[in-house]
Amino acid sequence: MKATEARLLAFLKKSPQFVIPIYQRTYSWTERECRQLWDDIIRAGTDDAISVHFIGSIVYIEAGLSQVSHQAPLLVIDGQQRLTTVTILLAALASALGDAEPIDGFSARKLRNYYLLNPEETGERHFKLLLSQADKATLTSIVGETEPTSEQSLRVTENHALFKDLIAGQKSNLAALCNGLAKLVVVDIALSRDQDNPQLIFESMNSTGRELSQADLIRNFVLMGLEPTLQGRLYEQFWRPMEVAFGQEAYNSHFDSFMRHYLTVKTGEIPRLDDVYDAFKGHARTPQVAAMGIEALVKDIRDFARYYCKMALKAEEDAELKLAFDDLRELKVDVAYPFLMELYHDYVGGLLVKAELLETVRLIEAYVFRRAICAIPTNSLNKTFATFTRALKKDRYLESIKAHFLLMPSYRRFPSDDDFIRDMQTRDLYNFRSRSYWLRRFENFGRKERVPVNEYTIEHIMPQDEMLPNGWKAALGDEWERVHATYLHTLGNLTLTGYNSEYSNRAFVEKRDMEGGFRQSPLRLNKGLGELDRWNEDTIKARASKIAMKAASVWAAPEITADILDAYRPQISKSAFYSITDHPHLLNSPTRELFEALRTEVIKLDPCVSEEFLKLYVAYKAETNFVDVVPQAKQLRLSLNIDFSEIDDPRGLCKDVSGLGRWGNGDVEVRLSEIAELPYVVGLIRQSLERQLGGEADV
Repeated sequence: MKATEARLLAFLKKSPQFVIPIYQRTYSWTERECRQLWDDIIRAGTDDAISVHFIGSIVYIEAGLSQVSHQAPLLVIDGQQRLTTVTILLAALASALGDAEPIDGFSARKLRNYYLLNPEETGERHFKLLLSQADKATLTSIVGETEPTSEQSLRVTENHALFKDLIAGQKSNLAALCNGLAKLVVVDIALSRDQDNPQLIFESMNSTGRELSQADLIRNFVLMGLEPTLQGRLYEQFWRPMEVAFGQEAYNSHFDSFMRHYLTVKTGEIPRLDDVYDAFKGHARTPQVAAMGIEALVKDIRDFARYYCKMALKAEEDAELKLAFDDLRELKVDVAYPFLMELYHDYVGGLLVKAELLETVRLIEAYVFRRAICAIPTNSLNKTFATFTRALKKDRYLESIKAHFLLMPSYRRFPSDDDFIRDMQTRDLYNFRSRSYWLRRFENFGRKERVPVNEYTIEHIMPQDEMLPNGWKAALGDEWERVHATYLHTLGNLTLTGYNSEYSNRAFVEKRDMEGGFRQSPLRLNKGLGELDRWNEDTIKARASKIAMKAASVWAAPEITADILDAYRPQISKSAFYSITDHPHLLNSPTRELFEALRTEVIKLDPCVSEEFLKLYVAYKAETNFVDVVPQAKQLRLSLNIDFSEIDDPRGLCKDVSGLGRWGNGDVEVRLSEIAELPYVVGLIRQSLERQLGGEADV
């Protein structure tokens, strides 16, 4: 590696051509970064005390061997964003200058011939900078002053327009801009093809500054080290179609999430968003994936990207599936994508027919919505969907999906009709996050002619106004304040209308009989309102009950016969039955009191927690053991089922027992000998439980 300091303009002038390799990310600087560079240039150009302004490094390697008659292009490993932005700025400045030359060397002709073009070359060699495919045509049309192509690079186009506007505003003092450009300095880093590892240098250089996305790093990891012909073919055949499918904006905003879901499908583990790249490298280097070869891996990523785009980016062609994915997306069930991508893969492969896929999507939707209505915490959903396919029998695909939904434990449960109908009637559905979703979904259930619910507004039949008119107080009765506070935002009192302002605080009978009133409404939600003579607690509750019963069909639970469900139940071994009397150390007073205090707090952590006495210890479980208690003469020894590296233990009470023989499950040991230590120890136990429940969900 050779590193030297260089004036940027001199560096551009002497270099034959810079080429952005196809494995590099597309140009991604936004207005914020461009304005920052502009401000830095103007400040340097107007302050004589600033002799230079450093803007970073340019790392490159020769594309091939240079010859006396021809210098090989330079492949840019790092610095693409700065090079491209300065090129766009110089092109905008050249267009604005015309015949003027604010300071020596800054005429339009010199800017183009020194820094933007190779004037004696033709074809692609005519340009000093060639971007990767998505951006190349747009930049060359700007620099070469030719007609733009039909497919424009959004970032290149937007930033060129921005610089044109900024230059127009600086028109009276373009010398400051030219002076500032002349002061820009970079570190010129030339790599040796024989001695330097571009991938390692690339990762190191991008550890600071504007971060590369995880997907950018993955693309570079996959393509950078390949022979150029294979590199180009894999990019054109597999990676480029993914970029096109996502679109310029969505590729930047969605591809990292897709890669996280993809790795969850492939590994069964959910990587953190900022660890996706490392998780991918681990996956790619496993013997099984490595044996498949790089082409098979890239093709597999491309296939799953297609499935993701169909579900998350509205690319599904089938009308019924598209509608189901749209509903799921509006409900924001991102956590289900790993499971759904595997389902879609099997649908494409013929293991799952369309009707089964469609029903499964609707079951996922119902599962998440019912849990939201029943106020069940979402922190287990990530793990639920990441591990769902482990329980499936793919020769009985839909049946096994239904069985697994119905057999999940309490904290992951599929809420029953009774629970859902009860909570649907009492939940605040006006301030509910998915308010527009449930109204649209309910109103359009089973309709072929869909109602544009977004064109209507939500109507509180009993008005929201705290200063209720006397007529409403009389209609609601002596306890009108309680009725108003209890039922205002609940299902029974909410509907849709196009006449919200006309309804205002009118009496119920007026809302019913007026032009456009409830009697004339074509909406299902208003069915029956035109037949009522009054609106009070009884009618609100009756309407809520009726709609909630219907909602149980809209968001239907799985249906499966009892005998089939029993066949899926896990077989419980008939081991010896133990109780507290089988633990002698729990029969004496000091340890018994400590244990009783601990078990009370542990069981209170979550409704899903169960207790089981075993021969050597007492287990506390959600799905599996999260803490085991080994009674001893004067203390309790606890085994926490969590990696030692994950436990947050500022007091240092925990001990790493991984690899040691012991009773109980888990790699973390902590001892409890005094009641005063109980709150802290329970906090440690909670960490083990939360890890098992799956952390926070993306819903």
